[in-house]
Amino acid sequence: MKRTIILGLGIFLLLFVLGVVYIIYSIERSTSSLDELIVLHQVEILREHLLIQVKRVQSDLSLKNTRYARGVDVVVKDVGNLQRVADACLSCHHNETVTGKINGIRGLIEEYKSSLSRAFTIRANVTRLDDEEDAAFSIGQELINKVDDMVALTTRRLEQRTQATLTKISATKIILYVLLILGPLLIFGLSYFFIRTFTRPMNKLLYATRRLKEGDLDYRIEGLKQEFGEVAGSINEMAGSLKEHFTKMQRIEQGMILAEVAAGLAHEIKNPLAGVRGAIELISQESNMAQQDRELLLKAVEDVIRIESLMKDLLSFAKPPKPQYVDVDLNGVLDMIVSFALKHPSFSLRNGSGIKVVKDFDEHIPAVPADPMQLRQIFLNLLLNAAEAMPDGGSLQVKTYYEKSTRTIGVRVSDTGKGIDADCMNKIFQPFFTTKRKGTGLGLAIIKRLIEQHEGAIGVENNPEGGATFTVSFPETRNGA
Repeated sequence: MKRTIILGLGIFLLLFVLGVVYIIYSIERSTSSLDELIVLHQVEILREHLLIQVKRVQSDLSLKNTRYARGVDVVVKDVGNLQRVADACLSCHHNETVTGKINGIRGLIEEYKSSLSRAFTIRANVTRLDDEEDAAFSIGQELINKVDDMVALTTRRLEQRTQATLTKISATKIILYVLLILGPLLIFGLSYFFIRTFTRPMNKLLYATRRLKEGDLDYRIEGLKQEFGEVAGSINEMAGSLKEHFTKMQRIEQGMILAEVAAGLAHEIKNPLAGVRGAIELISQESNMAQQDRELLLKAVEDVIRIESLMKDLLSFAKPPKPQYVDVDLNGVLDMIVSFALKHPSFSLRNGSGIKVVKDFDEHIPAVPADPMQLRQIFLNLLLNAAEAMPDGGSLQVKTYYEKSTRTIGVRVSDTGKGIDADCMNKIFQPFFTTKRKGTGLGLAIIKRLIEQHEGAIGVENNPEGGATFTVSFPETRNGA
């Protein structure tokens, strides 16, 4: 999103700068063109003024010797004005062609002045005076024609230049008008783009929060990128975490209800069941009873014993005993549990194969505040479950470790059995869930309950090479300690 904003603002700034530069360039070009036109008009005026002065002097020459003749001082003044105008007009910078014509006119003006001087100064020789007057008049006419031609040429070129300049100015005005129209449109387009870029993701996020607020924890935000994508990912993770915690709370609530029901049921069944068992055992001791009937009664006693075991597990799950915390050497407790478990029938030879137990204890782990009896119950059940998962033998590893960063002591129990099915992975700690033919489904549930009483946690995962690993972790210090 930052890149999009910076890119959009960069493009807008670039277009703005280009527009300003073009406007400044257009104004400078138009001003320069107008300045040139003004100079050209001034040159045209000077040349027309020169033409007027030449005609005025020519008129003075024509009126000579008439009753309308002007005085010599007036003629001298007019010739002086002609010279000044000629110097001002012919001193401008021109190209080579025009410069040649100007030099020719300058020569004619000098020749005209000399001829006029002779025409107005000769007195005795009348014939020569007439010739000088005729020569001066002819030069004046030639000068008038050439200046008139130059004025006409200048006027045509000036008209062409003026028209071209006005055309350029008109084109520049059109472009400026287009820029003035496109500027607001561009601003509106960029504003719409940014508003859409911001509002669409914000609407999605707002809609998602409303869905989550209504309790739809399965809703996920999709299709957002950049920073909004990161926010959407965080919200999705939060929704998943909320759903997980909500599910756990539901399970805890269900477990509490089930525990209360189980405790009451076990209490109501336990005493009558003991009486039933005693009565059956007493009847089975009758000497005159047939062997077949005695076997049926003994089978009934076995079923009663199994029901009593189930009631005991129910009571352990529903109302586990309060832990009696002491500082426990976890390595010592595990070593004793492993030695005891090796004597269990589950670890005996099967099809000629046994179970190899590998102990990998960290000697530097601190003491654990725990109930030793409950630790024995936890890890003995885990070891027996691992042994039952390897009916054809295998390897069982018990490892302890210490995490300094989290200040937790951990135990890993790994087997090389067939592992746990993916469908069962999230259910094995639920009460009454079992994959065993004669299991009650309370063993791992009781273990989890006891570990949570110790403020610990338990997890399970399949090993890449086969089998499963249960990980139990305890805090180095209890919150209530």
